[in-house]
Amino acid sequence: MRRLFLPLILLLLVVLEGVALDILPSNLIDGDLMITPHWVLMFLVLVAIFYDSEETYHSILYAMVFGLLIDIAYTGILGVYMFTYGGVIYIIHGLRNMLHSNIYTILLFGIMGVAAADFIINIIFYVIGIMDALWMDYLMYRLIPSILANSLFVLLFYPLFAKRLAKWREQLS
Repeated sequence: MRRLFLPLILLLLVVLEGVALDILPSNLIDGDLMITPHWVLMFLVLVAIFYDSEETYHSILYAMVFGLLIDIAYTGILGVYMFTYGGVIYIIHGLRNMLHSNIYTILLFGIMGVAAADFIINIIFYVIGIMDALWMDYLMYRLIPSILANSLFVLLFYPLFAKRLAKWREQLS
């Protein structure tokens, strides 16, 4: 039963990402800022650091599967989120042993992950012709607010899931 918790949490986060803009206060949405929720990615950062061991790659597999699910549900192009999330989590999985697993490391990896994923996704959308905003506008009105909002999300989820994921890893082995 415990093996189903991670996919169920990730599925719930995929659904909540779709209604995230309805949850946020209207003065944030009506302004110039465009916040992109990457809650699945933030949770996968926690999974990569606290649940995966050196020999397991659950977070990368979940990144690919739920990235594809995000592509199917919210974008018209398959593979953009799948490969972006998979690549970002793969890099975080490889870098996680360089630093201790604490709130600062999670925040650093979360900021790096959101910045890299959002930038790569928007480069792909720019090449395809879906995004046509100026890069300075993208940086100021979309990337920085998205990084800040997703950092708040990971700060909220860290106390809830850090010890629980480590406990589930111990029960897995």
